[in-house]
Amino acid sequence: MEYLEFELPIKELEDQLDKCKIIGEESEVDVTETCSQIEKKLAETKKDLYKNLTPWQRVQLSRHPNRPYTLDYIKAICGDSFLELHGDRNIKDDKAMVGGLGKIGDQSFMFIGQQKGYNTKTRQYRNFGMANPEGYRKALRLMKSAEKFGIPVVTFIDTPGAYPGLEAEERGQGEAIARNILEMTRLEVPIISVIIGEGASGGALGIGVGDKVLMLENTWYSVISPENCSSILWRSWEYKEQAAEALKLTASDAKKIKVVDEIIKEPVGGAHRDRAKTFVTVSNKIVKTYEALKTLSTKDLVAQRMEKYSQMGVFKD
Repeated sequence: MEYLEFELPIKELEDQLDKCKIIGEESEVDVTETCSQIEKKLAETKKDLYKNLTPWQRVQLSRHPNRPYTLDYIKAICGDSFLELHGDRNIKDDKAMVGGLGKIGDQSFMFIGQQKGYNTKTRQYRNFGMANPEGYRKALRLMKSAEKFGIPVVTFIDTPGAYPGLEAEERGQGEAIARNILEMTRLEVPIISVIIGEGASGGALGIGVGDKVLMLENTWYSVISPENCSSILWRSWEYKEQAAEALKLTASDAKKIKVVDEIIKEPVGGAHRDRAKTFVTVSNKIVKTYEALKTLSTKDLVAQRMEKYSQMGVFKD
């Protein structure tokens, strides 16, 4: 397990606990009470630390290298029922955007999401989770297929942003994202969006227009990353912590301003600390959300979705 800088007090206690157990195993010394004291202190430290996380610390947790990615969720939730679909039928298959059909129980879903890599080689292969226009067009193709067969759509959002390269702009990055936003507002099947990591800018919005938007506790959702915000306002990345605070990008902030509908609680320490529990929680939330949406008629579903997004940013004196 890798530890972030602010998690080092936890690492020290866990190391002490491991050493204590080894001493007990390799000698006849009774270390039960000592281990118990360390475990108690460890639990208290975790509780205090994770209860008072700053926005920047939550950003760091959302980027933790051990955090589960889109395909981890899909494989854990769907098992062998997942069938990945490829290509936008125009340019190529974008490896940063994945999607396909899968089942939760007896219910089929169209799963779509950004995928990051686990090491240097796979990060390059997945373009660090930054999709090109063909990725968003692939996502739209899959959504339209789901609509044709009456299959609900689930999107997993985890991206530092859409790919900003010259070739992406040449192939219409802005148009592809805008087209997805337009088409998703009027898609005639339920859409459930789940923010599982980073939710940055138009890259996230390109698959983020949902009837219900769920956000894991230690994720962020914003028009810009704290580092880029800092570089624009202060001409330096040194102020990223202040930028994270000002951007109101945490799950609680997003829920307060009604950008997202529900916060999914994570295990203590983040989703990577107990992957199995996280997968079960997310799966149950998807099923529960779909059960509430499937009773709506197509007309009411689309009308409610459009009303939801048209009300964002509206205020009264």
